[in-house]
Amino acid sequence: MNVGSGAQLPPGLSSTEAACRLLTEGPNRLPDNARKSVWTMLGSVAAEPMFIMLLSASGIYLLLGDKTEAAFLMASVFIVISITLLQQRRARRALEALRDLSAPLALVIRDGQPTRIPGPHVVRGDLLVLHEGDRIAADGVLLRGSISVDESLLSGEAIAIEKVAPPVSESTVGAAPVADASNAGLPLLFASTVVTKGEGVVQITAIGTETAVGRIGESLSRVESLPSGLTLASRRIVWQMTTLGLLIAALVFVVSWSWDGRPLLDSLLAAIALIMAVLPEEIPLVLTVFLALGAWRMAKKKVLTRQMSGLEALGAITILAVDKTGTITQNRMKVAQLSTETAQFHDDNSTPLPNEFHELCRIAMLASPADPFDPMEKAIQQFEQRSLKESRRPGEGLRQAAKYDLSSSVLAMTNVYSAEESSEYLIATKGAPETILDLCRLPERTHEAMQLRAAAMAESGLRVLGVAKGSWHAENLPPDQRDFNFIFLGFVGFVDPPRPDVKQAISECRSAGIRVIMMTGDHPATARAIGQQVGLSERLDLITGAEVAEMNDIELAKKLGYIDLCARLKPEQKLRLVQLLQRNGEVVAMTGDGVNDAPALQAANIGIAMGERGTDVAREAADLILMDDSFASIVLSVRQGRRIYDNITCAIRFIFAVHVPVVALALFPTLFHWPIVLFPLHIVLLELIIDPSCSIVFEAQPEKSDIMKRPPRELTHTPFSLSNLGYAIVQGVGISFILLLGYWMLGSMPALSETQERVIVYISLVAGVLLLVVKNGEFSVSLSAGASKSSNLLIGFIVLITGLLIAITTVPMANEIFQFRRPEFFDWGFAAIMVAIMAIWLETFKRAMQRYAN
Repeated sequence: MNVGSGAQLPPGLSSTEAACRLLTEGPNRLPDNARKSVWTMLGSVAAEPMFIMLLSASGIYLLLGDKTEAAFLMASVFIVISITLLQQRRARRALEALRDLSAPLALVIRDGQPTRIPGPHVVRGDLLVLHEGDRIAADGVLLRGSISVDESLLSGEAIAIEKVAPPVSESTVGAAPVADASNAGLPLLFASTVVTKGEGVVQITAIGTETAVGRIGESLSRVESLPSGLTLASRRIVWQMTTLGLLIAALVFVVSWSWDGRPLLDSLLAAIALIMAVLPEEIPLVLTVFLALGAWRMAKKKVLTRQMSGLEALGAITILAVDKTGTITQNRMKVAQLSTETAQFHDDNSTPLPNEFHELCRIAMLASPADPFDPMEKAIQQFEQRSLKESRRPGEGLRQAAKYDLSSSVLAMTNVYSAEESSEYLIATKGAPETILDLCRLPERTHEAMQLRAAAMAESGLRVLGVAKGSWHAENLPPDQRDFNFIFLGFVGFVDPPRPDVKQAISECRSAGIRVIMMTGDHPATARAIGQQVGLSERLDLITGAEVAEMNDIELAKKLGYIDLCARLKPEQKLRLVQLLQRNGEVVAMTGDGVNDAPALQAANIGIAMGERGTDVAREAADLILMDDSFASIVLSVRQGRRIYDNITCAIRFIFAVHVPVVALALFPTLFHWPIVLFPLHIVLLELIIDPSCSIVFEAQPEKSDIMKRPPRELTHTPFSLSNLGYAIVQGVGISFILLLGYWMLGSMPALSETQERVIVYISLVAGVLLLVVKNGEFSVSLSAGASKSSNLLIGFIVLITGLLIAITTVPMANEIFQFRRPEFFDWGFAAIMVAIMAIWLETFKRAMQRYAN
């Protein structure tokens, strides 16, 4: 790899040496000051209402002399602490892993090959290749090239600073790091600054805390995720319900102590049980687990989540604004057409190249570098290697004598070759069609005909280069390539072919109510041709950057109502279009890859950066990063976002539906002067059932069949909507009525003891919880169909909970702890009747709601 002029770059560090340095010197990362200590995490756990209630209940049991119950609740306290600490530790590790993935990527030379690695894996001595838009991963010195760097982070100066590497011989550039950069006379570069222009190669001299940024304690590479909208909404509703629970519990305590005449501590236990029943402590855990696992699943599909708010908004997208190159297309040029004055050839990868096009192909190859970097030059090389079957390659027997670079005055590049057996120079040139035609000085009629040919090729979506050859007999070459006499050979047309999965993905978007708009800087003809190929739009209407600049916001907003193709756009115009779409009520997801795309990515509801060809600045401004730059991955993200939101909605509905009968059984027995049914330890056991069912069973649900056939949801819609919670509450009220009615009937039977009544109601309650898991997991189908479609995980969960229920109701020690009596045939039969009635109620309510919806 060559960057700039001069000697060939060395191979850089070996993979083994780099791994050793990473192990001994540590990663290129600044200290994470936000890491919480164990004591801090313990303090946050101790502040949770559920933790306080558990401690209070266990203390009261000790005062009452019930050491077994107190021990059970204290064990629950330690379980809560252990689970919370483990969950936070795993979450921290997952966040660190995501930070490593989402940190700026670095292109280094190792073992002689360019390799893209995460920024934290850069080590001292690495050769770092920089391009426009890259954020520099560590401090170093510029060995090759010329770049402009924005160092405002360190200096406060907004003007970019030019850095030019002096000529360096190959012997002075080794794999070892420069010991003293200041004495080496090489320009210094600093971590976290941004390359605004140019290319260069940097040798790393300091990493992590040894960098200039590290010494002043700043860390731009660390991304702090702000609480998402769902998280904030869940916190509000949890504290609202906590306040409500405290008020109701105070009322229950007063009624139980003063009206029922129960002992003070028993009344306190009843009040604590009610608070624990009201608290929806599962909600924060559910949101954390669902979003984290959703991000993990998407990462496996090569979509990296940087902001959880972006993950939440995926299901609300109405507009998908995408670039063409590399997202809709493959970002890989391919020779599609050759054209001479008398013939044309369309490549289909199977037809042999006719002889009359061999010279055009050979000269195009000679006009390109031997080791091309430009995509079109690579395409020429690949086409030549595949199509020319000659024993002699185009450059055999020739030596490059001179080169004329492309300039603003002459949009062509020319290579001059000398032959060993001849004093005549061979001239090979290629460039813009109009420039090549002018250099060849064709007759006017031929010139016009070939201009029309080039225009027709461009209108079909091709990028066109003209090719010509010439000869020179004098010893001294002219100073300007326009002094050569050229013979016109023809045109080469290139295409960046669409990705094969784009057409189907766009069709999915259309079915899902998502409109796709192409916003590209490419030629209008190219944009229109690609748009038609992938089925983006059947309309031929298109708007260009020049037209956008001339329109006011009202005119442009009206135009955007029916335009799907935007070409020749500047980055700042993309920002304007995104903002106008948002003002019209659209939820916009925007893709971008350049430095100047960052404002549009930040302004969009969801910014999507390219992982392969995107700049670090664009990636840092985005919510999601496509590691494969594929449009199909965007559609996959929308599908996953909708699935996550659907499953969160199901889980929230289930949580509220379950809490209603638990609250009813904790409240109404006190108000009706009945024996207490649920003590704190019963509710603790229910909490251990509810959390896993929500976090595991609902999260693992597959997507619904209509997930990409329904319109996007409103951005302001949440799982805590009145319709969702209302449905859950009605479900819970029905189950509560059945359980309370059954408890009243049991209480009217003199032969039954209090422990026998309690075990029957508790068995029925747990069975009702299982019914709600199945029911809310398959909301759109019947209860029996829901059970038949349950995943293996759900079936395993039901078997596990059933086994646990049998154990606590039949084992003598468990009977004593939970104040149960071993159930007999009558008890199981009565519970089965109540469960059957609950199942009928849930099915009847579902059918009634379906009729109402229809």
